[in-house]
Amino acid sequence: MPRIRIDLPERFVFATELPIYIQHINYGNHLDNAALLALVSEARVRFFRALGWSELDVDGAGVIVADVAAQYRSEAFHGEILRAEMCAAEFSEHGCDLMWRLSDTASGREVARGKHGILFFDYGARVKVAVPPAFRARAGTPER
Repeated sequence: MPRIRIDLPERFVFATELPIYIQHINYGNHLDNAALLALVSEARVRFFRALGWSELDVDGAGVIVADVAAQYRSEAFHGEILRAEMCAAEFSEHGCDLMWRLSDTASGREVARGKHGILFFDYGARVKVAVPPAFRARAGTPER
């Protein structure tokens, strides 16, 4: 079975730190896969906030997650602090991929990488809308 391969950009436009709490740990005594997505969701909210927006208002447009891909690189454990890095790439008319990487801050060990495919959405009209030009300019990264 082919495996997901996610190529990351050389640079990210945003980074934040996220602690791994006990509720993020599963019976294998490492970071649970559902908790990983919750941590990336927190990083995504912080990413939009750092750029001056929210997921409900990016220059008037909302954001909706269309798909998610993740590639696990190593285990992560209770008490570790993860550095979450994020940027936008692979733009289309209505959306883009939010590329991300999680790494342990103490060792630099990469824990996971992935992308969230997002669409810009008018929640009132329930239709997708064009990517706001300001988002493309501020959130994007140079070609990989």
